Amino acid sequence: MRPIIEFCTNNMHHGTDQLMKKLENNPEYDVIEYGCLGNCGECYLFPFALVNGEIVAAASAEELEQQVEQKIKEIEAMFDLFE
Repeated sequence: MRPIIEFCTNNMHHGTDQLMKKLENNPEYDVIEYGCLGNCGECYLFPFALVNGEIVAAASAEELEQQVEQKIKEIEAMFDLFE
């Protein structure tokens, strides 16, 4: 299972650009950047990303990295249940 992690270009001012570049270097992830993800409230207030379509937000880009990794672990655990 390759998680899809999506970033909004308009959210990069929160520091998510560095996180996106870091995650792009992991061959186990599909990382996509969009001009807009349609989550303007989150985009304006917090660093956020979508992980397999679910919003993951945090107070900082560093916390977002931890939250993204946690969400991926949760998703992998769910897939393990069905194998």
